[in-house]
Amino acid sequence: MSPSSVDRKAASIRRATALLAWAPCAALAQTETPQNLEPVPDVPPPPARVESGEPLEPDVRIIRKKDATIEEHRINGNLYMIKVIPVIGPPYYLMDQDGDGRMETNMSELRENFVVPQWVLFSW
Repeated sequence: MSPSSVDRKAASIRRATALLAWAPCAALAQTETPQNLEPVPDVPPPPARVESGEPLEPDVRIIRKKDATIEEHRINGNLYMIKVIPVIGPPYYLMDQDGDGRMETNMSELRENFVVPQWVLFSW
């Protein structure tokens, strides 16, 4: 026997095995559905909106100045972040880290009340 005839014989055996394996599945797919099935209930309506009093999205107030655009982000009336978009340079953020209503500052003897900006290093 040559190798090509062995390959053809093996391929025909594989095809016959696959056909025999799938034949019961085809027979089961064509059986009638039972008469005692109950209909599937309708889809329930979506849940009502959340009424907790807090807005889910922050309020953003945009202030346009000559040298920058300032976005004030508030949730429930509390200022938690300021985004400064200067005309020249990348935007930076001032954030209230502890929720006291004041933007975090770097207190030092050299510059009192100096507000520390935060830049986005990577974004995707």
